Amino acid sequence: MLFDNTEKAYSLKSNSDLNKSLMIFKLMANKNLVKLGSIFANILIKLNLSVNFIFKETVFKQFCAGVDKKDTLQVVEKLSKNNICSYVHYASENIVTEKDLDLSLKKTLSTFDFSKLNKSLSFVVFKPTSLGFSKIFEKDNLKKTLNENETISFNKIKSRFISCCEKAKSLKVKLLIDAEESWIQDSIDSLTESLMEKYNQKDVIVYTTVQMYRKDRFDYLNYLYNKALKGNFKVGIKLVRGAYIEKENNRSNLLGYDSPIFSSKKETDESFDLAVDYILNRLERISLFIATHNEKSIYNVLEFMKKNLISNNSEVWFSQLYGMGDNITFNLANLNYNAVKYLPYGPIKEVIPYLIRRAEENTFVTGQTSRELELIKKEKKRRKVI
Repeated sequence: MLFDNTEKAYSLKSNSDLNKSLMIFKLMANKNLVKLGSIFANILIKLNLSVNFIFKETVFKQFCAGVDKKDTLQVVEKLSKNNICSYVHYASENIVTEKDLDLSLKKTLSTFDFSKLNKSLSFVVFKPTSLGFSKIFEKDNLKKTLNENETISFNKIKSRFISCCEKAKSLKVKLLIDAEESWIQDSIDSLTESLMEKYNQKDVIVYTTVQMYRKDRFDYLNYLYNKALKGNFKVGIKLVRGAYIEKENNRSNLLGYDSPIFSSKKETDESFDLAVDYILNRLERISLFIATHNEKSIYNVLEFMKKNLISNNSEVWFSQLYGMGDNITFNLANLNYNAVKYLPYGPIKEVIPYLIRRAEENTFVTGQTSRELELIKKEKKRRKVI
């Protein structure tokens, strides 16, 4: 099987790196330990105590490319030599003031300039809540009238989004706009659609993110495609399963409404694969950026591409997180498919919220951690590493 080639998958990892990865994924397999570690880390941050000694050589090194531009570009270069593209993200999630939002925009715009230094950096990503307050998105989502200060804040959000699009256009880089929680996503969708309509006239520059664990997203895909046909623009879709399972279910239970997400992994998988099939049959209008570690879903895409004579370097991109899914990324790149790694970076203390979220999400993805452990053990055995 293609994704069982661990020699190719871990070609950049030393024996010591393999052992550290094994230890980290073993720890992450324990939900109670992850929960306890998250609480402990948050307490240290609130007390303004250093967390570097806990995270630097463990989860930070596993899931982040570095603390700054220099570190990150070294990782980009190594991946590039293996035919793997990258997209970098300043992963600070500590946004409190308008000043923080402006600084976040500045950091996001600076990541575009990474592409000047390495041609393999063809994407940039940002979280909408790194450029605007969630409470503003939520009120707009509810179609409530914004007061004067809220209107000013929302106009700043639009301006920040446009700044990123203009930068992407000028540097010929693709822009991925991440998805957020369901109660603010309609507002983000509306803004992103207007940007796709403006910037995706000829080539796909702007990508929206569609989370297929949501029950309404297939209908949204169909709506977006028909809107693009009518408006004569192209659509970029970053397709994911979804990242806020616990938050979505907790909120729906608390407020007493039906959860907007599927109740089982099976339903989510079926929704995801249905969306993939829908997009692959419409590549003349839609560019697909498929972000998943699900090997079955990727095999389905590869089979479709082979059957329909779709070239490996078409407008279909395969993405996995840095520190995970190397068996997918490296083996796809070896066959000249468009393989991409997501590289978060930033000062350790500032990316802790991202690392905590990553650890917590992994505990909810059935089989992912065990698959990583299986592959690492296989490679250790192949190398005869103790």
